[in-house]
Amino acid sequence: MAAVFRDWVVITVVITEAAVVMGGFPATFKLERSIPLASHELELSELVERDRLRHGRLLESSPVGVVGFPVSGTYDPFIVGLYYTTLQLGSPPREFNVQIDTGSDVLWVGCNSCNGCPKSSGLEIPLNFFDPGSSSTASLVSCSDQRCSSGIQASDSTCSGSSNQCSYTFQYGDGSGTSGYYVSDLLHFNTVLPGSTTGNATASIMFGCSMLHTGKLTDSHRAVDGIFGFGQQSLSVISQLSSQQVTPRAFSHCLKGNDDGGGILVLGEIVEPDMVYTPLVPSMPHYNLDLRSISVGGQVLSIDASVFSTSINHGAIIDSGTTLSYLADEAYNAFIDAINNAVSEHVHPVLSHGNQCYLITDSIGHIFPEASFNFAGGASLILHPEDFLIQQNPIGGSAVWCIGFKTIEGQKLTILGDLVMKDKIFVYDLEKQRIGWVNYDCSSSVNVSVYSEPGKTEFVNARPINNSSSPDNLWTTVALLLHMFMLACVLLL
Repeated sequence: MAAVFRDWVVITVVITEAAVVMGGFPATFKLERSIPLASHELELSELVERDRLRHGRLLESSPVGVVGFPVSGTYDPFIVGLYYTTLQLGSPPREFNVQIDTGSDVLWVGCNSCNGCPKSSGLEIPLNFFDPGSSSTASLVSCSDQRCSSGIQASDSTCSGSSNQCSYTFQYGDGSGTSGYYVSDLLHFNTVLPGSTTGNATASIMFGCSMLHTGKLTDSHRAVDGIFGFGQQSLSVISQLSSQQVTPRAFSHCLKGNDDGGGILVLGEIVEPDMVYTPLVPSMPHYNLDLRSISVGGQVLSIDASVFSTSINHGAIIDSGTTLSYLADEAYNAFIDAINNAVSEHVHPVLSHGNQCYLITDSIGHIFPEASFNFAGGASLILHPEDFLIQQNPIGGSAVWCIGFKTIEGQKLTILGDLVMKDKIFVYDLEKQRIGWVNYDCSSSVNVSVYSEPGKTEFVNARPINNSSSPDNLWTTVALLLHMFMLACVLLL
């Protein structure tokens, strides 16, 4: 009898300091949690203000292998930080550090002669400016370009009849803004292709060249080169690359919650057996989810269902750019009451600057209950105490822990930010219009789904690589893996 085997293969070889894909799409980028000097510690009220400014950025309106990069920086909700990755744009390629932003669509970087663009950064990273005239592959995007027309429909671009140049103006809720024009140029990334073909790959993308910054964007304290929009509209890089069949229409991230910080960002789908998924709410500008209920200690809270109903400025949003997390007033009050009732015999509750805090002499895991956010499709986001509490400076001999959830005055929004997303894989599957998550050690390698040919799916292991990794060593490793893979197929046959 002929041997029978499944039409997919699991490759479990873990390569130290390497990220390899056999015949697949995903790409991973260097993701950093950056911090300024250690003296820049914040009170909760300042974190709330930072998130308020962040929420202003939720604007109202052929197979390629993976790329792996090291992750540095430290995650700490009491230090001003942001997640950013390093991209290479133009010819010759030049590096740009850009903030990861799931609340907007467009990739833009500061351009030469920019008015108001910071020249230095408190994040201790170099700032670069894109110069279209210095790139041999750069070209301006005209109003007649189909991509510009698509951007106009999504309010991501505008056109001036006099110049015929596709441009943009983004105004944020805190009064800051940026404006500029669109260029088309090459995005560079290292690849590993099927058939042991290896080398550097490029894809032509349209991105913004900012000529004016106003408001907070002029501040050098947290300055980066630009913003990497990961929204769903046509001008987002993930949409552009997937339309060229360079990557799938999906991306994933895993944010480390310990003192080392960092994480991984993958243009593709990270795969884990216990992943749970919930549908995206259709026709929404952001990553809106259908939140059905909240439980504390296994008990569903008494919250009117209308609190969670979804509209443009109403409902639940997943946003990795928000530090804390936010609930509508009715949900917040019910949540705080449930926590207080559960711990009243073990802690001393106090109010600090309007924040609900607790004086604790024991481990929070022994005192506080778990919470659960329950979504459509039966998916629940389980929160351990460290996922909704933030430690502050001790008082006397007692530790001080404060609730990391706040409210947005006058808004019925639930925004789930970094506090609840850390130490979990999150997958944004735009093709199937769903978001998934699972608890995970984000310092570990991840499995990525790739498609080698129609009807066949492979799961391969990928992990960040160091900048010092030798290309020759990578190619040698790839050749060895290909040899092992083909040998395994022969033996199975």
